Amino acid sequence: MSPASGTYHHGDLRAACLRAARELLEEDGSAGLSLRAVARRAGVSATAPYRHYADRDALVSAVAAQGYRELAGHLAAAHPSPRTPDELAAVAVAYVRFALDRPALFRVMFAEPCDPNSEERVTATAAISEYVRGIVRGAFPGADAEALSTTVWALVHGLAFLHLDGKLDTSTPDVVAGQVRAAVNALFTVPAAPSQARG
Repeated sequence: MSPASGTYHHGDLRAACLRAARELLEEDGSAGLSLRAVARRAGVSATAPYRHYADRDALVSAVAAQGYRELAGHLAAAHPSPRTPDELAAVAVAYVRFALDRPALFRVMFAEPCDPNSEERVTATAAISEYVRGIVRGAFPGADAEALSTTVWALVHGLAFLHLDGKLDTSTPDVVAGQVRAAVNALFTVPAAPSQARG
């Protein structure tokens, strides 16, 4: 597509740049993502993206924020309010599936430096964190929500990258789901260590 930059209305240029960035990510990964490449893909002048993005980090932050919002919707669709380890496992499977279905986007969201001053990215990331804390509060009302939510997110996030990096079997969606469910259930079904008898 090659629309003239002058034909953009307010707000359209930003959306066009995000679409172009996502397309480039899918094709070449983050290595091919630059403001110049985005401008070429969007069919605008090389300077046009700078109207909305000060630099590459700002563009990456906007893409990441979009990814966080999509991830949040994906998780909520898997189960709106999980209350049991099995329901929590369903959300974990959705998280890993999101990573495997959108590997370049997922890496930009979590492995690429982003603009720390991006309000949009900070807000989107905070929404994911609060979502995880809300799950933990609902499923484990007596637990330390902050500590357990960090534990749960670390487990699921680690599983996502282990699958992405080929360290775990990704041969079929069922195999992936089985591995993720087993890991989550193992976390919540570990028996307490028996107390030692005193002599």
